[in-house]
Amino acid sequence: MTTASSPYARITDMLSNVSNFNIIDTTLREGEQFANAFFNTEQKLKIAKALDDFGVEYIELTSPVASEKSREDNEKICQLGLKCKVLSHIRCHMHDASVGVETSVDGLSVVIGTSSYLRKFSHGKDMDAIYKAAGEVVTFIKSKGKEVRFSSEDSFRSDLVDLLRLYRHVDKLGVNRVGVADTVGCANPRQVYELIRTLRGVVNCDIECHFHNDTGCAIANAYCALEAGATHINTTILGIGERNGIVPLGGFAARMYVADKTYVTNKYNLHMIRDIENMVADFVEIQIPFNNYITGYCAFTHKAGIHAKAILNNPTTYEILRPEDFGMTRYVSIGHRLTGWNAVKSRCEQLDLHLTDDEIKEVTRKIKELADIKPLGIEEVDSLLRVYNKKLEQTSHENIAAAADAAGAEIKDESSN
Repeated sequence: MTTASSPYARITDMLSNVSNFNIIDTTLREGEQFANAFFNTEQKLKIAKALDDFGVEYIELTSPVASEKSREDNEKICQLGLKCKVLSHIRCHMHDASVGVETSVDGLSVVIGTSSYLRKFSHGKDMDAIYKAAGEVVTFIKSKGKEVRFSSEDSFRSDLVDLLRLYRHVDKLGVNRVGVADTVGCANPRQVYELIRTLRGVVNCDIECHFHNDTGCAIANAYCALEAGATHINTTILGIGERNGIVPLGGFAARMYVADKTYVTNKYNLHMIRDIENMVADFVEIQIPFNNYITGYCAFTHKAGIHAKAILNNPTTYEILRPEDFGMTRYVSIGHRLTGWNAVKSRCEQLDLHLTDDEIKEVTRKIKELADIKPLGIEEVDSLLRVYNKKLEQTSHENIAAAADAAGAEIKDESSN
């Protein structure tokens, strides 16, 4: 008898890098563009060290020409002795490049807008001028021994012929990577796959991708890019960045964990995600969303009765992510009208209360009855179960319904006092 294959198994693609990718975290560049972000030097150093400990291959910093403080902070981060490489983000401009190569970063991430919108309303250059500037800047940076990535901005609203000509040009000049940026978040996974697949046939260098999340496709786009042959994905902690931000580090880790669990768990310290996100959330004064990937308080919470029963028998029935692999724990909520007796039974066992199945079903009835009035916290449920157990002992388990009603009345009185 053959075992059915998983519906989540990857379709083999000779160009796919789903099991061979690098993360370039840009919390300290793109993340600084988040509305609430204002990282001081100490905070930047903490973020950089945390990302390095997590295992990202690169971190990207704000341009040293942005301000004198930005330049100083770049140098201080470079002095940390991190295992990951440190990049600085600059415009495709000789002045920026001149300043950038004088810093201690490992490489420079060069960018220029290529869509008609940005050519007309941002920098004002036509494609010939962009082509020339790209050649000058890339050649200069390479001559200084720095790693270089050249990226178009607003790639998906740029003319494909213009893009491919530009990418081929910088590839021949020896860039380490070309970059594709969905700057306004307009791309969908199919468009991403087609562009990256086409680009993979044009350049020999690595391909880096930067996806904004304005229309909710950032993680899916990142995954499709890897399937098509991309090699590097930009992330930020909690996805913070300009407007709605970009691919969140935690969400991307979750997606790739499902694609290749062994690769991701061996490469990245997934247990750090919660602490890193809490740290950055505190720095930018926001709350972790309830439905946040992995760390949201609902991420591993199970409520419906049929879900809870299956989860207690085999967690993989309703969990594609194993919470323990991320340093998290699952929670089965039982203080509500949707609860099932199997979930209540599990809680009784945790509390070392020895009740029969019939007794548990009866106290479950009482929990549902009380929860129709208001949801019960776990402390209230635990108190109800203990009082019920005590009432049963006092009546020699003769009237389980009466014991349940008496316990419910006692808890109800305590709650109202």
